[in-house]
Amino acid sequence: MKVARAYLRVSTDSQELARQNGVIEGAREAGFYVAGIYREKASGARSDRPELLRMIEDLQPGEVVVAERIDRLSRLPLSEAERLVAAIRAKGARLAVPGLVDLSDLAADATGVAKVVLESVQDMLLRLALQMARDDYEDRRERQSQGIELAKQSGKYKGRKADALTHERIITLRRSGHTIAETARLAGCSPSQVKRIWAQWQADQNRKV
Repeated sequence: MKVARAYLRVSTDSQELARQNGVIEGAREAGFYVAGIYREKASGARSDRPELLRMIEDLQPGEVVVAERIDRLSRLPLSEAERLVAAIRAKGARLAVPGLVDLSDLAADATGVAKVVLESVQDMLLRLALQMARDDYEDRRERQSQGIELAKQSGKYKGRKADALTHERIITLRRSGHTIAETARLAGCSPSQVKRIWAQWQADQNRKV
């Protein structure tokens, strides 16, 4: 039986995870049993994403990680992205991402020079895809920075608006007794963000007393 685990990620609450559900249906249509679905809202430029780490921990030999695109899995610098892929491969699993040529089956059946060449080409294509995802991230950041600078010069920049929905979710989860790690996982953010927002909320409450 072919087994897959689906990783679905968006960067902000304004984006929607539901549109990535086609990845799950596509895997099932291809004959895979989907053993786990990992959804989170976090930047692909972070390596400490709770659901990503949980997925890697759950992986079993022979399983396949599926995602909508390579940038859903990683926008990390190449060296960190390669460590991420190595962690997946260390569990005996492999990637199956649209747009990424998969030569693993051919390489598995090949021997000698042909096997070495196929594996080398596969690694090269993967590294290229990972670097392109990172380059796109950096280009977006640069355009955003330029836009902010232009807005500042014209007096139109008012700063980044707080994500009220995420803040409310964090406060609700913490007040319900969830740990920082649990809150970060459930709210789709980083533990450091949970600590910062929770500390700010507590300080606001103390000022009201």
